Amino acid sequence: MTDEPVQMLALSLHGHRVGYLAGYQGGRNVMVFDEAWRLDSERPTLTLSLMQNAPRADTLMARPWIRQQRLHPWFSNLLPEGALREWLASRLKVHPDNEFPLLARLGHDLPGALVATPVQPDEMPEWVLSHRRSVTPVPHQASAAAGFSLAGVQMKFSMLEHQGRFRLSNGDESGNWIIKPPSARHPWLPEAEFTSMRLAESAGVEIPDIRLISLEALDGLPDINLPDEPHAYAIRRFDRLREGRVHTEDMAQALFRHPHEKYDGPSYEQMGRLLREFTGDGLASVQEFARRLLVNILLANGDAHLKNWSLLYPDQQTPLMSPAYDIVTTQAYIGSEREVALNLNGKKDWYRLNGDDFRRWSEKVGVSWPSIRQVLAETVERARSQWPSQLSSLPMAEEHQRVLRAHWKLLAPEWRIR
Repeated sequence: MTDEPVQMLALSLHGHRVGYLAGYQGGRNVMVFDEAWRLDSERPTLTLSLMQNAPRADTLMARPWIRQQRLHPWFSNLLPEGALREWLASRLKVHPDNEFPLLARLGHDLPGALVATPVQPDEMPEWVLSHRRSVTPVPHQASAAAGFSLAGVQMKFSMLEHQGRFRLSNGDESGNWIIKPPSARHPWLPEAEFTSMRLAESAGVEIPDIRLISLEALDGLPDINLPDEPHAYAIRRFDRLREGRVHTEDMAQALFRHPHEKYDGPSYEQMGRLLREFTGDGLASVQEFARRLLVNILLANGDAHLKNWSLLYPDQQTPLMSPAYDIVTTQAYIGSEREVALNLNGKKDWYRLNGDDFRRWSEKVGVSWPSIRQVLAETVERARSQWPSQLSSLPMAEEHQRVLRAHWKLLAPEWRIR
């Protein structure tokens, strides 16, 4: 029997060894937790399911996480989708579904605080390979492909800012801004996202620092097909602070759903219950979640799927809701768009959703309706008093502004904006 070549990554979180990920030439990926990590009662939280008080944490860590080609959903969600994945895979000369080499190359600048470091053959622990009889450890092959990973479909880059200019990170540097260049498929998308996020902010939603920047301020951007538009959209990474990395995970990771399942299965009720049960201030998190749900409806954003909601672990243990991101008026690009991404009280059509649906949502989540009703009323009042005039002064294309204003007139009476 011929030995099967294997490469390995050491996985660390805030300086603690989580475990090892072995990638076999035949496509099998095996993640094994380090025993010291499993037994450490003070370990940082990797994901909701492995928190100290999570009922299945010990069971989940007791056995290897084994997958073929694609990684376990938690790790798979660290990697980009769509055009960015295709571009990176072509640079690495691997199939886009072969995820181990993607993670191996991008492991030093992943979303959150996890770091994946190549392990040399003579340093690979035998106990990690014990489930395979005939293997040959081989060294990791370095590549010149871009060294960062950002989840999502849209082309985007992790960059460093200095005196108003942005450049791709080099070596083991970690970018602190996400830069989204203009899209060849969706005209004036940076302006649309910037405007949508500013409107969300004025309605009370917490967002990171955002900017519209000139393409001329970007240094070292790869040779990609860009339209004749002047601006890129920039959003500061909330998982990167001067003090170091802040761990984060999106809801697809927390629920162990692969990226292609981000529109399936879990509902907004299930997400709300997770926030109520696990975050530091459950009621405040659910209230903020309700505010963002309504804002997504008011802004005709049909893309608030599992990957566009995230948790932060600022104290390395207990999650909080991250600032909002990826809020954009999708109806401006999909004329027939009229649904939220996931079920809310069993419904998706935002022209049929009303306050009663949120009342039933609050009951299923397990929080009092008056506490949610107050937040919704405040959110609508802010939107009505500020958005009509604010929209005119923001850079969204006039055609897209007309779509949004028409949308406001068709919403349930208690949410209409004139």
